[in-house]
Amino acid sequence: MTGAPLSFSIPNSTTSFSGSAKRSVLRPFPMCHGTTTLGFIFQGGVIAAADTRASAGGLVACPAVHKITPLHSHLVVTSSGSGADCMLWERILAREIRLYQLRYKRRLSIRGTAKLLSFMLHPFKGTDVCVALTLCGWDRDIPVDIIEIPIRAHSPTSQSTRITKTGSTDCGPKLIYVCSDGARLQGDVFSVGSGSPYAYGVLDGDLKWNLSVPEAISLAREAVFRATHRDAYSGNNVDLFHITAQGWHQRKREDLKEEYYRKIKETRHTNESG
Repeated sequence: MTGAPLSFSIPNSTTSFSGSAKRSVLRPFPMCHGTTTLGFIFQGGVIAAADTRASAGGLVACPAVHKITPLHSHLVVTSSGSGADCMLWERILAREIRLYQLRYKRRLSIRGTAKLLSFMLHPFKGTDVCVALTLCGWDRDIPVDIIEIPIRAHSPTSQSTRITKTGSTDCGPKLIYVCSDGARLQGDVFSVGSGSPYAYGVLDGDLKWNLSVPEAISLAREAVFRATHRDAYSGNNVDLFHITAQGWHQRKREDLKEEYYRKIKETRHTNESG
């Protein structure tokens, strides 16, 4: 590869975190946060889903935030933690991905993106920075090398042809979790936030590799909604993205409260009639 190496600016640990800057800020009351985000891989691609409630202690700061952010055509990121921190690091990460693509004429892989984010976040370990991002995407089959081979070496005006080697083994669906202490984990299913125990309870029972797309979407909707129903810090609506080799597709935001109570009435009616 040619061009300047990828670089980014991080604070100097000897100057930025010394003295009182590294101590936690005292608040008059504990400020609790919560959310429910999830992602999983199945035969039809990657599903990312999240609720839309932003909480500040016992208050609902905003009922309609976006906790799933597209970074490019084949990658979205679910965010949990401090809203301001998550928005900042999502913008920084999107900028670095774009700069990498401009320098090297190809897109940074999702594993490379997760490693870059982990390196940038690690210096903030032990501070009040609170970020937990799940990268949900699909690595396309991109060129991994370019070789120039002369075709008439005996001629004074020898020519060469450029052969592009493709078939990277790193292509396909990816799901990687990165948090603010620099930890980086890759897996097939992740749920993050205060509502994650409830979401895992639904996913563990019905998640399978051979789910159809409608079944996977229904499962993600059910998992997020069950978490929002039981977790006080999660709620309101459900956002859902489906990522495939063709890119991500966003479903229309849904409020499942009416569906929940409709199911309750149907269940009661069935029990009474039975």
